[in-house]
Amino acid sequence: FMEEPEEIVDREVKRLKQSQIPLVKVRWNSKRGPEFTWECEDQFRKKYPHLFGKTAPSSSNTS
Repeated sequence: FMEEPEEIVDREVKRLKQSQIPLVKVRWNSKRGPEFTWECEDQFRKKYPHLFGKTAPSSSNTS
């Protein structure tokens, strides 16, 4: 059984000295019940782009 992400429930930007890392809090559909993890938004968006159509983008990237 492969766990699938259900939805993005929160957003946060982790600030480091020289950079900012956008994170998303993801609710997963698990056999053990709902589970939540923080994931890197850029990587998660590439893997599960359909989840980002449901929520407003946190920033307008036009690159």
